[in-house]
Amino acid sequence: MTTPRHHVLEDAQALLTGTLLFALAILFLRQAGLLTGGTAGLTFLAYYASGIPFGVLYFLINIPFYIFGLKALGKAFTLKTFCAVGLLSLYSELLPQWISIERIHPLFAAVIGGLLAGAGLLMLIRHQASLGGLGVMAIYLQKTKGWRAGNIQMVADGFIVLGALFIVDIEKVALSILGAFMLNLVLTINHKPGRYFGQ
Repeated sequence: MTTPRHHVLEDAQALLTGTLLFALAILFLRQAGLLTGGTAGLTFLAYYASGIPFGVLYFLINIPFYIFGLKALGKAFTLKTFCAVGLLSLYSELLPQWISIERIHPLFAAVIGGLLAGAGLLMLIRHQASLGGLGVMAIYLQKTKGWRAGNIQMVADGFIVLGALFIVDIEKVALSILGAFMLNLVLTINHKPGRYFGQ
């Protein structure tokens, strides 16, 4: 039995909404001085170290993964991922101009940031897209090996967030790990191998 394909308007809605949810997560995490895992986590590390705009760094870091995505997951997936990365890069620069957060508790930022990021990423995965980077690898391994994307991402995220010990204090690293855990919990519970990809 094959999985019915989404209509182009359904895919467009998922790209616009999923990336917006993830961008909101980035806004909360950045406001609290936290970070997350995956390519966004690598971008946070580079952003905190260099001060270069997050959106610009995120787009540039993802460029090599388009080549792998094109070969391993096809043109449609890579095109959607390219659009999602572009949207997230744009949203992450525009949202601070649209929303002003004067105060957010770091613990709440970690939890809500992780949940929002997980929900946004889940929406993209269900429409055969990702936010590039390690997400591409996780989806590929889930499709080909049956490994849960959430579990793969969780292991990788742990290493990335621990790398933050060289840039931010240990309390923020601990909260960032909590946020990454919440993100991957959403994926692990809600995304099962073979449920959304046709055979």
